[in-house]
Amino acid sequence: MDAGCPRLPDTVLFEIFLYLDHADVLSVGLVCQQWRAVARDEFLWKELFYRYYRVSRDVPRHPGAVSWYDEFQRLYDTIPCVEVQALKEHNDQVLHLSFSHSGCLFASCSKDCTVKIWSNELDISLQHSSNMRPYNWSYTQFSQFNSDDSLLLVSGVFVGPHNSSSGEIAVISMENFTLLSRVRNKPYDVFGCWLNETNLISGNLHRIGRITSCSVLWLNNAFQGIESENVNVVKRLFKIQNLNASTIRTVMVADCSRYDSPDLLLDYEEQLAASSVCPVFDLGSDSEEEEAKPKPPPEPAVQELPDAGGVPAEHRLQQLFDDIMEGRVRPAMTDTELETKVAELFVRNRTKPPEPNLLPTDSNSKTKYLIFTTGCLTYSPHQIGIKRILPHQMTTAGPVLGEERRSDEFFDSLDHVIDIHGHIIGMGLSPDHRYLYVNSRAWPRDCVISDPMQPPPIAEEIDLHVFDLKTMKEVKRALRAHRAYTPNEECFFIFLDVSRDFVASGAEDRHGYIWDRHYNICLAKLQHDNVVNSVAFSPVEQELLLTASDDTTIKVWRSPRAMRIRQARRPQPRKLLFSWLMNQKS
Repeated sequence: MDAGCPRLPDTVLFEIFLYLDHADVLSVGLVCQQWRAVARDEFLWKELFYRYYRVSRDVPRHPGAVSWYDEFQRLYDTIPCVEVQALKEHNDQVLHLSFSHSGCLFASCSKDCTVKIWSNELDISLQHSSNMRPYNWSYTQFSQFNSDDSLLLVSGVFVGPHNSSSGEIAVISMENFTLLSRVRNKPYDVFGCWLNETNLISGNLHRIGRITSCSVLWLNNAFQGIESENVNVVKRLFKIQNLNASTIRTVMVADCSRYDSPDLLLDYEEQLAASSVCPVFDLGSDSEEEEAKPKPPPEPAVQELPDAGGVPAEHRLQQLFDDIMEGRVRPAMTDTELETKVAELFVRNRTKPPEPNLLPTDSNSKTKYLIFTTGCLTYSPHQIGIKRILPHQMTTAGPVLGEERRSDEFFDSLDHVIDIHGHIIGMGLSPDHRYLYVNSRAWPRDCVISDPMQPPPIAEEIDLHVFDLKTMKEVKRALRAHRAYTPNEECFFIFLDVSRDFVASGAEDRHGYIWDRHYNICLAKLQHDNVVNSVAFSPVEQELLLTASDDTTIKVWRSPRAMRIRQARRPQPRKLLFSWLMNQKS
């Protein structure tokens, strides 16, 4: 037995270790022979794991884990929580970060109106900076590399009055950092995204009334500035009506082809190959029991309103107008309510039905989902809309306005809607596109919205929800730890990111946060001096994480294990000195 390591009953030794820090548990285990014997006891490590991390005992071990000891070590040793570098080249708030798919580069956007390209080597260095002020931009807010990392999409906000909502998308070549094309984008917080290697999605907004509008989503060729005039470079994808001052924002694309081979299954029953029928969910339910009950599917957007003597919607609309104009009825509703009523009656008779069979049945399907925030009750985004993009829609070839439409197909309906019952402030996809993570700030339970311009107050706590896009159901209880403080009218997007095993998010409480996706537990808080707006995992090395903040810095975080490996790879000073002396002699 080791000197200085008294003989204790194994159960007593175990209880003592519960009060040690994580690193102490592992380090003591390296020097104490008695503990090395105990370490081989899986039952003791399982007990230690559940009690140390306060994980519910109905949560099984990670499907990729070999032992409970390995899991205990993984959750200490592989979390990117060690700050290794602070990048200070921006001179204003840093709003967004995005990695290239190869992990060799990343881009940052800032209120200083630049997009900067960084080289991700042993030490991160600035490779290029593009100033967008000459194009009348106020600031850059979002970026995304295309699938082969040859192009960078950059989204920004135009200079204009305080209430201006116009923006623009620029496409930059990664070969020589030249600007290839620019596309208008309204509202600016549509952000934009890539559909495939050469085509990107933008938005436009058309006002119909005071609180009624129409969002049009466009497919754009990235090479608009250099394509032949005989080649179509833009095509309308979808045209969707917005009610009660809502608009479509924050578009992203999910690829369905990998749903049957995800990196990590989050449903414990599915891990045991016991799939179940998925309910339609509404996060505004009154109790856990109510949430667990299967609910009827939502009515399609084209379904008629309750029948009034068999009168079709368009005849009811005309009858409503005639009665009001001729004084037969005095509307017992405000102008806002009347506008919404008229818009609802109109859209029900002028909308293309949703696509049947939304859920993909073929694992090799080329179908993609267009995912975006929207709403139906107020201007703050409180719903997630999902619209399927079919293969023939993924090119700008064909008529600019898309396929010819009948008069009763003026608008497109949504294929699926998820009601969040709160203000959505962030969304992110898992690397396999199977799961959608959503940051939201909840509304008060049982709140009633009588005025779309006065949304309910929102909670300071941020809920991080997880949805399975294969089954369209929520698969985890919401994660909590991070907070936000701005009210509805000042609320801004907080970007999150997902790796194979972890999910990370910024917050307004001056921290970034990391959770384990399998165990649903918070693992680390990452300190900044101001709001953390964005986080980004390296797509090829999840033990590397970047955080961007209003304190104008980008911080680089690595795991304890990655730090040991990096230090081992660095040349030792003595070896460098010896090498220099040998060169001097020669």
